[in-house]
Amino acid sequence: MSDPGVRSHLGPHFASDAGGDPGSGRGPDARAVGSRDRVARYVGLVGALLLAVVGYLGGALPDATTAPDGGPLTVTPWLLGTAAMVGAWWALRAGAPSTRWAYVTAGWWTLPLLVTAPLGSRDVYSYACQGWIYADGGDPYATGVAAAGCPWVEAVAPVWRDTPAPYGPFFVLLAALAVTLGGGLVGTVLLLRMLALAGVLAAAACLPGLARAAGVPPRRATWLVLACPLVGVHLVAGAHNDAVMLGLLLPALLVLVRRPGRSGATSAGSSAGSSAPGGSVPRPPESSRLGSLRSVGVLLVAGVLLGLAVSVKATAVVVLPFAALAAVPGRPVVRTLLRDGGVLAVGAVGGLLVLSWLTGLGFGWLGGLGHSGDTVQWTSPPTAVGMLVDYVGELLARHPDAVPVTRTAALLLLATLLPLLWFRTLSALHPPPESRPPHAGIERLIMKLLPWVSVYRGDNFMINPAGVGVVLGGAGVGLVATVVLAPVFHPWYATWPLAVLAVAATRTAWFVVPCALASFLALPDGTSVARLTKAPGAIAMTALILAAVIWTLSRVLRWRSAAPS
Repeated sequence: MSDPGVRSHLGPHFASDAGGDPGSGRGPDARAVGSRDRVARYVGLVGALLLAVVGYLGGALPDATTAPDGGPLTVTPWLLGTAAMVGAWWALRAGAPSTRWAYVTAGWWTLPLLVTAPLGSRDVYSYACQGWIYADGGDPYATGVAAAGCPWVEAVAPVWRDTPAPYGPFFVLLAALAVTLGGGLVGTVLLLRMLALAGVLAAAACLPGLARAAGVPPRRATWLVLACPLVGVHLVAGAHNDAVMLGLLLPALLVLVRRPGRSGATSAGSSAGSSAPGGSVPRPPESSRLGSLRSVGVLLVAGVLLGLAVSVKATAVVVLPFAALAAVPGRPVVRTLLRDGGVLAVGAVGGLLVLSWLTGLGFGWLGGLGHSGDTVQWTSPPTAVGMLVDYVGELLARHPDAVPVTRTAALLLLATLLPLLWFRTLSALHPPPESRPPHAGIERLIMKLLPWVSVYRGDNFMINPAGVGVVLGGAGVGLVATVVLAPVFHPWYATWPLAVLAVAATRTAWFVVPCALASFLALPDGTSVARLTKAPGAIAMTALILAAVIWTLSRVLRWRSAAPS
C-alpha cells in the first residue's frame, strides 16, 4: 500500500511539499512529533552506541583474527544494537516528523559510528593498500597488495591480498591522497572514513530536492536513506567507497532534474524577433543563447559527476541511460535524446578519459572487476542456485561446478533486462492515446509489474510534468536488478538502489525489508554470516527465488487473462 503522507504529484495535481521550507522540512509535508518518534530516536541511538562499543571489542581492527574476538560477548551486543537500529528505522518507514528531524536523528546515530573501529568489513584496509601502491609509484591494477609489499597487508582480508584493485582511477587517486596525508594506517583509515562521510553528506543534501521533484515526501526519503543502519554501519563506520559513488551520483541526478527548461517551459523571447534589415534570418535573443549555453554547461557538469561516479565504482554506469532521459526537458524523442543525452555522454566519457589519462592508470581496473566474484556466497541469488546444484551433484557423486554457469546466465539476463527496462521507462514517458484504454496491452503489465514507481497511481496511467518519478524509478529498479543478478552480494550493495528508490517510490516495503535483513548479514569484524551458513543459506535463497518466480508468473497470467481483448 502507498505510504501515508504521499501527496499526489500527477499532472496538474503536482503539489508535493508546496510552500514548505526546503531546508527545515516544515510545511505541508511535516507532522507533529509524537511519542513513537521520540522512542524510535533514542532506541536507535542506544543501538548505535552498542555497535560503537562492539567495534572496539571485536570490530575489524588491523590485528583482529578472522573470527570475532570475545564470542558471544561480542556477537550478542552486535545483534542487539543492529536490531535496535533496524527496529527504530522500520518504525518510521512512512516518514519522520520532518526533514530536519530526520537529519538530526540520523546525525545522532552517526556520531558514535564515526569514532569506533571499522565495522562489518575489512575493505578499508584494501583501499589503504591500493592507495599506498599508487602513492609509491606502482600500479594497483597490475598486482595485488601482498606482492606490492604494502606494509599493512596483514590487515587486509586474505581473499583480497592477491587481487588487483577493481575500483576506478578517481577513487585510487583519493586513496593515495589519504595515504599521503594520513602518515600511517590509522591516519589513512580516518581520512578514508572522512571521505565516505563527505559522500554521505553530499548525497544527504540532494535527497529533499530529488524527492520533491518526484513528488515523494522529503521527510520520508531522507529518513529511509540516512537512518538506514546499512548507511551508518557500512558506509560511515566501514568507510566503503560506495558512499563516494552515491555522493557523486545523487548530485548529478539533482542537477539534471533542476536544469533550465526541465519543466518544459519554452525559452523566453522565442516569438520575438521580426526579421533583420534586408530580410535576413532573425537572430535568437541574447537571453536565449545564454540559456542554451547554460543548459549545455549544466549537462556537462552532470556528465562529469556521473563519469567520476563510474570512476569510483563501475556500478554507476547502470544509471547513465536513465540519466539521459532525465537530461531531456519534456518527453524524450530521438532528436532530443541525441542532443541532450549526447552532451551528457560527452561530459561523462570525457571526464572518465581525462582522469584515466592524468592518473596514468588507464582502464586496467576493468580487469579487476572479474575478481569480485572470487568469494562464493549464497547471498547472491545466482550463486545460491549454483551452490545448491553443486550440493545435489555431490550427493549423486557428480561435480557439476554450476556456480560459474548460473552466474553467467544471470549476467546475460541482466544484459537483457536493463535495455528492456530502459525502453519501458521511455515508453512510460509517453502516455497512451486517449482512444486506447490506459490498462490495455503493455501499459497494464507495466503498471502491475512496477507498482512502486511514483508515476503510477490508482487506476490511471499518468505522469508528473517533468517525468522525474518514472526516470528515477527506472534507475532504481535497474540498480535492484544489478544487485540481485550480480555474482556476489555484500550488505552495503543494498544502499545503491535504496538511495534512488527512496526518492522515487510510493511503495517501500519491497526494498526496505531486504535492507533490514541485509543489516544482519555481517559480523563486526567483517565475517560474513553467509560463510557460516553455506548449505542452509543456499537452500533458503533458492526456495525464495522459486517462490518469487512462481508468484510473478501467476500474477502475469492473471493480468493477461483479465486484460481487455
